[in-house]
Amino acid sequence: MYYVIGSGPAGVACAHALLEAGKIVTMLDAGLRLEPERKNVVDEMARNSPDRWRPDWHAFIREGMAATKEGVPFKRLFGSDFPYRETDRHLPADGENIGLRPSLAQGGLSNVWGAAMLPYSERDLRGWPLRAADLEAHYAAVVRLTGLAGQHDDLAAFAPLYTDTPSSLRLSRQAERLMAHLQRHRSSLARDGWHFGHSRLAVAGTNNTSNFGCVYCGTCMYGCPYGYIYNSAATLARLRMDPNFSYQPDVIVETVAETGGEVLIRGFDRVSGAPRQWHAERVFSAGGPIPTTRLLLWSQQAFGRRVQLRDSQYFLFPFLLPSGDSNPEQERLHTLSQIFVELMDDLTDQHTVHAQLYTYNDLWAGAVESAFPFHNAISRAFARMTARRLGIVQSYLHSDHSSRIGVELTAPVSGQPPRLRLKAEINPEARRRARQIAWKFTREARRFGALAVPPLLQITPVGRGHHTGGSFPMRLQPVEFETDLLGRPAGWQRVHAVDATVFPNIPATTITLSVMANAHRIGTAAAQL
Repeated sequence: MYYVIGSGPAGVACAHALLEAGKIVTMLDAGLRLEPERKNVVDEMARNSPDRWRPDWHAFIREGMAATKEGVPFKRLFGSDFPYRETDRHLPADGENIGLRPSLAQGGLSNVWGAAMLPYSERDLRGWPLRAADLEAHYAAVVRLTGLAGQHDDLAAFAPLYTDTPSSLRLSRQAERLMAHLQRHRSSLARDGWHFGHSRLAVAGTNNTSNFGCVYCGTCMYGCPYGYIYNSAATLARLRMDPNFSYQPDVIVETVAETGGEVLIRGFDRVSGAPRQWHAERVFSAGGPIPTTRLLLWSQQAFGRRVQLRDSQYFLFPFLLPSGDSNPEQERLHTLSQIFVELMDDLTDQHTVHAQLYTYNDLWAGAVESAFPFHNAISRAFARMTARRLGIVQSYLHSDHSSRIGVELTAPVSGQPPRLRLKAEINPEARRRARQIAWKFTREARRFGALAVPPLLQITPVGRGHHTGGSFPMRLQPVEFETDLLGRPAGWQRVHAVDATVFPNIPATTITLSVMANAHRIGTAAAQL
């Protein structure tokens, strides 16, 4: 029996690979889900076209997501914070100025992600014991699971789509104008290290064989009632139809131990607190960097020992279009990233800087309007005009240029479980480079067709972008607190970490596709042992 811990993207990708190899798989999962009263509203929305949605439904799924000039709070799903619930109780941790949060939800953080999907190129994999070719078949397998909306454009030269039949999403009117402007300057931008293309999203777009796909209802930032944004819970539902797969929710796993040619898994029931244990041939930990780091440290009794989580610094800044639509709030559009921009020049120091361009949505508009005092009609009109011209650049740096998180696990005291201590280890270079990138965008206003506003740059707390991992990095010859190419900690044979915990570093480009591909690779290879 093979056990997979966690139902997020890494967990379902690994389980899928094991099932393809004919293994019997059990998934252990905390499995928190959307509250029934919210699910009932979402189901009702899904049974109706957007033009028939009631105003109170709109307000209901937007609860808790009001943006301010300080930014956007942690993203919710349909107004619910269930993706983050109970973590303080079951994964106790202390730390300040840490943006990283674990999830005990069914589907993990894929409940609230931005669906961005780019593979790692050979350039991104410097310092890894893998080559891009080692992941190619697994990228393709993952894209078959998630679906992909994208275009065969200039990005494909270094970031293949890994599918011959991507679906498509239409750009917003603002993004169409931006893309047309970028295309006019395509050659000169490329000479200076700028590469761009349509965003790649794990979203059901339209294709030539089906009318199924995005209806451009504009609620992407709050949740898609129709389920068109990929959520690994959807793959879990398909896995549960396989007779070789079983799913056990309401489980919190605490430790694993290799003994007598098997793995003993210890944990407890999330609801009753009753202790539970399982005997496995192999175990695959896929709960995410915080849960997997906690599990491996506790299982090795490594109390008070320090490891480091690497992070890809997340920062964002607004840009202004030269003219605003008269009514972008009335446009039928999706509000996920519209355009990807990759910067590869001397400033990036042989690492790619990844940027996602977002055009108008009501979340940004609300933040702009909240920043104005509205003493008179003129200020209200100015706020509306600004909101209609506003876009956001959301960008990431390589972990070599970013801050890190120091992690220690305290010893259990008086029957209480150990606690993680998380400490931000600030790299001043992260702020400096983020500012350089923002001003570099500003200097490209003529060729980009939009003016970036670096004074409004926001550099988020370490981990806030959830592009984090590497506390047990893969090495060809692992030593303590490292793993081999199958995610096994040094000296272990049957316990595999398969999420970003094993990444040797964190490239700036999007993380989830590579997390899933690597988990699929490990599952495929481990099934042959």
